[in-house]
Amino acid sequence: MVAFGVGILSSIYALKATEGFGAIRLGAWTAFPRAQTADADPYAKAHRANAGRLTYGEAEALRFIADRDDSGEAFSTACTYRISGQTPQTRLWTLYVGGADGRPFTVAKSLPMALNSWVVLRGTDGMFDIVAATEAKPGNWLALLPTGTFRLVLTLFDTPTAGSAGLMDLTMPQVQRLGCKNA
Repeated sequence: MVAFGVGILSSIYALKATEGFGAIRLGAWTAFPRAQTADADPYAKAHRANAGRLTYGEAEALRFIADRDDSGEAFSTACTYRISGQTPQTRLWTLYVGGADGRPFTVAKSLPMALNSWVVLRGTDGMFDIVAATEAKPGNWLALLPTGTFRLVLTLFDTPTAGSAGLMDLTMPQVQRLGCKNA
């Protein structure tokens, strides 16, 4: 009984701890390019089934998740963050604020909890600056919940990098902490 119980608990822990093996880390961003394919490891397949989500094919999209800034500090809604730069080549990208489970937050329909490549304001050089904060900011603003932690989920759709082995050469947006209320 003890071995059975320990086996079940360790399996649950492993499913909650990772989306699978083969993670690619680029700055603050982490992707699991094989998690959505037939070649995915058993943990990735179980994680996908447990979450009850449909995933994209390898050449359709690539999802990156950030739960820390570029300096390695965990995200907190008590802080303000800047997401700046540009994304790798893609037809469309989306960026949203989500919980630990990766599901989007919904505070109020009037607050911007997500942005995409069609609506983001860009500079003359093609770069963008997005501020994630609990209070409204001018320009590109992502609303954060009043308390807790969060994740940023960036999905690149119809991107040549999704089926490419050159993922390590990608330039991802920078994520910088601008300041915190309690500091």
